[in-house]
Amino acid sequence: MNENKIIKFEQASKVYPGDITALSNLSFSVEKGELVFLAGHSGAGKSTILKLIAGIELASSGTITVNNINLARISQNQRTFIRQHIGLVFQDHKILFDRDVFANVRLALDICSNSSAKEINARVTRALESVGLEHKIHARPEQLSGGEQQRLCIARAIVHQPKILLADEPTANLDRANALKILELFKNFHRAGVTLIISAHDESLLGDYGKRIIRLSNGQFRG
Repeated sequence: MNENKIIKFEQASKVYPGDITALSNLSFSVEKGELVFLAGHSGAGKSTILKLIAGIELASSGTITVNNINLARISQNQRTFIRQHIGLVFQDHKILFDRDVFANVRLALDICSNSSAKEINARVTRALESVGLEHKIHARPEQLSGGEQQRLCIARAIVHQPKILLADEPTANLDRANALKILELFKNFHRAGVTLIISAHDESLLGDYGKRIIRLSNGQFRG
């Protein structure tokens, strides 16, 4: 058992109904504190990998472990508990437009935290400060720009201080300037010791990050 390997895929495949293969016999691992990019075209399998790590879906075959826990050998309730310790930034933002920025981020703690209201509010404030939205706490989501909405999603994902942060195409709908700002945010989280896996279809945005890139095509490694 290698405690540095926080995520491990061993011959993992995912086949959806209709015999649609999303991933085919992938084996790789991610070390604690590592920053990994998943690159590939739409449908390459990037989103599937992130959903498997989060326990949202289970592999059709093979083994996936997170923190040395085999996700296929625990209950759905246990996978839900594990997911509370993973930050998720998916393309479907699920922003709640009936409440302000502060309440959107606080909801993540209201659901799963036993902290006092004072501590919860302090953690929400710190999360919003970390993404540069402290001046927008009372704004409604529809009053935010696309880049600000993405930062709101990131604040919500990190407010419970996860050790693992998964981001699915976080720059997909942003112009290049805002996309680079979002990537810089993630770089700051990495410096703080968070394990990050970020999917991206546009490798030109990754520039000289000097970090590991896993390239996918049709559910398999390429390049």
